[in-house]
Amino acid sequence: MLELIDLKAILIIAMIFIPLERLLPLHADQKVLRKHWLNDVIYLFFNGILIKLGFLALVGSLMIAISFVVPESLFGIVQAQPIWLQAIEVTLVADTGFYLAHRAFHSMPFLWKFHSIHHSIEEMDWLAGHRVHPVDQIATMTASLLPVYALGFSGAAIAIYALVYQGQSLLIHSNTRIRFGPFKWVLASPQFHHWHHANERQAYDKNFAGQLPFIDALAGTLYMPERMPTVYGTDDPVPAHYHQQLAYPLKQLAGRVPAGGLQQHPGDTRP
Repeated sequence: MLELIDLKAILIIAMIFIPLERLLPLHADQKVLRKHWLNDVIYLFFNGILIKLGFLALVGSLMIAISFVVPESLFGIVQAQPIWLQAIEVTLVADTGFYLAHRAFHSMPFLWKFHSIHHSIEEMDWLAGHRVHPVDQIATMTASLLPVYALGFSGAAIAIYALVYQGQSLLIHSNTRIRFGPFKWVLASPQFHHWHHANERQAYDKNFAGQLPFIDALAGTLYMPERMPTVYGTDDPVPAHYHQQLAYPLKQLAGRVPAGGLQQHPGDTRP
């Protein structure tokens, strides 16, 4: 059962982003109740439970092993820094981990089977960002936050990072024409992330960072033209409904669904 505070938070977020997408729409003809919106509502309400349990179990186990390697004195050094500085460092460390995990999910056919669920989104909005397979989310969160926990950053700094990350994740998936101007090279924007979801050849496997586009710039994977994409999604045969999408990667691994390999788009000749 959902906690009341979670339901309140969801209602507040909806009350912010639904009007925002009506006032400043990127694709003005897109409906509020767009295609497969109910499926993503199910992700919003139920996926978090699976992700939290899996994440706590995995990170908890790994932290036991890490505690034998990382000296406790490091925690004191890290936590002696100002909270604002820790929050910046947490963002840098976490988004580097996010970038590496995200790129791996695009590069490795085994992992792409799970990540293709997220790329099956064909109409971008604040709700669509919740469509993520639990295996994908647990692995990516672990790659992002395990180094943060291992280095001993304070709970306050991690909370600041988490709050900013959640808000930014909603915004970058939203159907808005909001631009960040010169800050687009520093902070992930709808312009940056919409190109990651674009079904256009030039945009294949680009813009992997979650919050910091300059990581992609340094790694040579940045693609952010001034125009915005109009077509999103993947050509992988991802089913339409929540329970089917949870099982889809496992069925592919069992050989019961044709393997998709890397991100597939019209005319894509990659394996």
